[in-house]
Amino acid sequence: MTAAAADEKVASYTPAAESLSAVLAAGQAPPRPSAWSASVTFGWRALLKIKHVPEQLIDVTAFPIMMTLMFTYLFGGALAGSVTEYLQYLLPGIMVTSVVMITMYTGVGVNTDIEKGVFDRFRTLPIWRPAALVGALFGDVLRYVMAGTVILVVGLILGFRPAGGVDGVLLAMVLLVVFSFAFSWIWTMFGLLLRSEKSVMGVSMMVLFPLTFLSNVFVEPDTMPGWLRAFVEVNPITHLVAATRGLMQGVPDAGEITWVLVSSAVLIAVFGSLTMRLYNRK
Repeated sequence: MTAAAADEKVASYTPAAESLSAVLAAGQAPPRPSAWSASVTFGWRALLKIKHVPEQLIDVTAFPIMMTLMFTYLFGGALAGSVTEYLQYLLPGIMVTSVVMITMYTGVGVNTDIEKGVFDRFRTLPIWRPAALVGALFGDVLRYVMAGTVILVVGLILGFRPAGGVDGVLLAMVLLVVFSFAFSWIWTMFGLLLRSEKSVMGVSMMVLFPLTFLSNVFVEPDTMPGWLRAFVEVNPITHLVAATRGLMQGVPDAGEITWVLVSSAVLIAVFGSLTMRLYNRK
């Protein structure tokens, strides 16, 4: 190819000024999205992931139903002499156990996005930096509400009758969701810290099983040995169950409710700060 032909070929690919102006956006650039707007957008992304992979809802539907049925009929006759009577005590605790257990999937999801390089792309966007993490937690709030609702419906079918009425149940659900949102920051931190989603799940289960089962979910701490009772009484899940149970039974405990709200604020302050520090260094 001669030099003249090469110059002619290059010239043929040179876009005209009219073509460039046609594809370029006119006017000023759109304003940078607010922190709230960006977080809600990422929350919607989390919901779209559920839409495209509905199997993710197994842990908020099948798992809570299985937990409710299994422990109600396994322990009801032995501990209370009546399944229906035991259900009045058990259901608030099972609701707390099921919802708190699924909080670990927040960390698993964050770790998966990091491994796939998704978060690297998010960090190049002109948005509030924590928006991707906060949005993921917003999306998981719906999962907590769904899990709690499924357990409540199953409980009502089996004979659960909350003396606190609709107001007591709604307040208990709100309190549980607030604590679960705060608790999720722990697993978000581990999602950034650990190398694989299996590691996140392993650490989460190692922490969650003792917290949920060594509590007042199934029996009163009065029946336990002294050394175990000492652990149960300082267990945060014990306080959450006591507050939730009191609201549903129509005898709210202001001390337990305050403890849960304060501990939620502390969890967000401590683990939220650690999470963002790890995220900025990642």
